[in-house]
Amino acid sequence: MRAPITSLQGKTYDVVVIGGGINGSSAAQHLAAAGYTVLLVDKGDFASGSTSRSSRLLHCGLRYLAPGRSLMDFVRHPKRLAIALRMARLAMQARAELVETSPARTRAMNFAFPIYKGGLYRGWHLDAAFAVLKRLGPANPPLDYRRVSAERAKELPLIRWLGDHYGSLEAVALFREYQMDWPERLCIDNVMDAERLGATVRNYTSARLLTRTGEAWTVGLSDMLVDSEEVTVTGKIVLNMGGIWIDQINREAAPAASRRILGTKGAHIVVKLPEECRDYGLAIINSKNEPFYCVPWRGYHYFGPTETLYEGDLDDIHTTPEDIGWLVREANLMLPGAGIKASDVVFTWSGVRPLTYDPMMPFGKRSRDIHDLAADGLPGVFAMTMGSVMNHRSGGRDMARIVAGRIPASGPARPSSYASHDSAPGTSRPREHAVTLYDAAFRRAGVGWEAGLAPEAQRAVLHQLMDDLSWEDSGRDDEIASFLAQAHHLHGPGWSAAPHTTIAAPKGEAEGLALS
Repeated sequence: MRAPITSLQGKTYDVVVIGGGINGSSAAQHLAAAGYTVLLVDKGDFASGSTSRSSRLLHCGLRYLAPGRSLMDFVRHPKRLAIALRMARLAMQARAELVETSPARTRAMNFAFPIYKGGLYRGWHLDAAFAVLKRLGPANPPLDYRRVSAERAKELPLIRWLGDHYGSLEAVALFREYQMDWPERLCIDNVMDAERLGATVRNYTSARLLTRTGEAWTVGLSDMLVDSEEVTVTGKIVLNMGGIWIDQINREAAPAASRRILGTKGAHIVVKLPEECRDYGLAIINSKNEPFYCVPWRGYHYFGPTETLYEGDLDDIHTTPEDIGWLVREANLMLPGAGIKASDVVFTWSGVRPLTYDPMMPFGKRSRDIHDLAADGLPGVFAMTMGSVMNHRSGGRDMARIVAGRIPASGPARPSSYASHDSAPGTSRPREHAVTLYDAAFRRAGVGWEAGLAPEAQRAVLHQLMDDLSWEDSGRDDEIASFLAQAHHLHGPGWSAAPHTTIAAPKGEAEGLALS
């Protein structure tokens, strides 16, 4: 199924894209559609890094308008306000585009932001923020923003579990929020469309910049799955879309290259809340004055994220007991009526955000920046930092414009497709470059996220998936054992311990307040 890497030896491409996450795949897709010859490579599986470990929110941009400890932060730092407005506009535009073009990958939710007496934000702050968001983005889908009294809000599912840790509840801002149910699949769809448009795509393939000769780079490629010699290809332009690995890629070729990335870890825990809460989510400012969420997802709810500087192993990011303990405490500060315990955690996930490094901002700059690396001794190489999951399409278009400003396309432009492609186990499906069962279950078919399956049902689904993908009969038990070991390491032992206990709802009737 996998061509030997020697088949690439000596080939020339207009653009070599290093990093097959959602932003790298979007860049490859848009470049291929514009008529460029493209090679897309990733040292792991496509979508296996930060893409699959985000908070999955297709948010409206409200968090960008939170200045910090005081509105005076924006007054004292007008540049931060400009960045916030730019990122909020991108968020509103991405929200509209993804909801319209990829409805199978997005889901609407009733979201609430509680307003406490003496809290950091007042009701008029929320009114002003949503008025700004409405002006920044398209009218559809609507924000459905309104404020309701504390008495009315406490009749609503989930919201009635709020406590008074942050002060007496004064009111609740209600609005329509969206979720990217499955960002990994969005990435795979990009990869497959790029390949349809003529791009060469290859996962489990490392790339390193070797030499710049004339107007092109020689790039060394190595197959991460087999012991073989390095082959070389040529690229006129190189896009470093490696996310949290960007600095590593740059410094292999230019050891003195400037730092571009600051990584912060975001961990999440998943619990089972009552059925009445399934379409309701919450956003608050937590005890560290950072955004914190409770988000419905696939019959469960997840809490997070953490926000801690990460300087550990970039290839082994997982949720620690310390992460879980902190998240459980914050979840109970948010919803003391839930009484969440560590034993209620169904599974977890963690990722590291590829924020833009800025020595003046200890926790990174939250703006998408494109870097021309010529000053670092890497002419013809460009990198993107803070490429968020939700803004990946505009990010891909931006990178395509950078390339178009430097070299012409080799061929004619063709339309790209944002169509969603997936099918349930039990139906014929392409392998789509999946190498391991974890690749197939989590990033191609999505069944890895079905935490409600009992262990025997999980094995049956995994065998059915291997049947669909024409997996060899020999070695299946070893493949499942490897899959379970990886799933437990990344998501915790509770992942395969179904059925899971549902946290009891507080006493009292709750009413629904549907999206208008």
